[in-house]
Amino acid sequence: MRNEHELRRVVVNEMHLRRWPALMPDCTVIQILRQVTEAERDKEREALSQLPAGATPDPSPNPRHFQARFADGIIFGWERHSEATAATLFIQRSAEFALDPTADQQVATALGWLMDLPGKIVRATRIAVVGDEASAQAMLPRFAFAIDDIVSCHVGDGARIWSDFHLRDDGFGAVLVAANGMPASDLSRTVQRLQELGNYRNLALLGLPIAQRGWKVFDTIEAELAMLGARIGSAEVTDDALLTEVTGLSMELMTEAASSDFRMSATEAYGRLVEERLDDLCIRPCAGFQSLADFTQRRFQPAIRTCAAHRRRGEVLAGRTAQFISLFRTRVETRIENQNGRLLHSMERSISTQLRLQQLVEGLSVVALSYYLIGLIGYVLKGAEKAVPALPATAIAAVLVPFVVLATWFAIHRLKARIFRH
Repeated sequence: MRNEHELRRVVVNEMHLRRWPALMPDCTVIQILRQVTEAERDKEREALSQLPAGATPDPSPNPRHFQARFADGIIFGWERHSEATAATLFIQRSAEFALDPTADQQVATALGWLMDLPGKIVRATRIAVVGDEASAQAMLPRFAFAIDDIVSCHVGDGARIWSDFHLRDDGFGAVLVAANGMPASDLSRTVQRLQELGNYRNLALLGLPIAQRGWKVFDTIEAELAMLGARIGSAEVTDDALLTEVTGLSMELMTEAASSDFRMSATEAYGRLVEERLDDLCIRPCAGFQSLADFTQRRFQPAIRTCAAHRRRGEVLAGRTAQFISLFRTRVETRIENQNGRLLHSMERSISTQLRLQQLVEGLSVVALSYYLIGLIGYVLKGAEKAVPALPATAIAAVLVPFVVLATWFAIHRLKARIFRH
């Protein structure tokens, strides 16, 4: 098609996510959720292209999904998420494989290949799906769930689950599901949502250790900020010393925020997905047992609130640091203004002194010039007195003194005015 948007097919394929195969009672689902880095994506794709002998791939238009048939009754499904990958084995043979996957060579081979995929395992679960609660009660003792921690409730349109959410010696968790007559498609969607709930829960909880570790960093930063706040008013502490300390604190705070912000944002997003999956599962409690909703709310929500508090505290400390920097800037600016004021006052005194000196020099200049002019006039009058003996040269010179002084002062004043105008 001409002029087709380059992302159109990606968007369309995204709206057609591959569902799980229809699950019939008396089957096993084994799923491993891994956190895969960008550097491991190529290895993951290479591993998917090298299926065990006899496996038949099922092409998918969406590069985030892949499915293959390993053997009769063994289907492999692969799905990529933003930062994790879910790889699932659907064993439509017996629920017993949830207890011992090595009981069948083909199942053991498929599981061995599954375990070798790249990435760090975040969650691994074996799910046994049986027909009804009577069959589940018969298998329940073999799962050896912890009595005090067992979770059991109805989900979906009638199915019931049992689990203690503990890890077995092989690192897998175990879930027992009684279909109770649910249609295969509905049962498949219910178990898939159940798995998504657990997967999103574990991905969300990855932020808890980071938040707990960051809490200690924030404690240190907060204490140092309090000390700096007390020292900023002290004149004994230099600006350079304060600048060095506040810069170090800002860098430490920025480093902590940068290293944890993505994880805290992801935890918040996964937390909302967990809430959505809880609503989708339509959980109904069973007498004598804690329900999946109770288990999740009691243990999961405090962790989510801790991560949210970590982000809020980081924002508060960033605001306090900004306020401290503002106060520090005010201190420096005030000090500079005071220095400038003292400098201006000193310059004012210097200019005033120079002005007085200038006026004194001008006065002396008027006197000196007047003295010389009167001397010259005196020479002229003495010469005229010899020619005209009756001429009173001395009296005339005395009378001319004030006029000469005024004329000299006026001439100098006019000359200075002309110089300043230019």
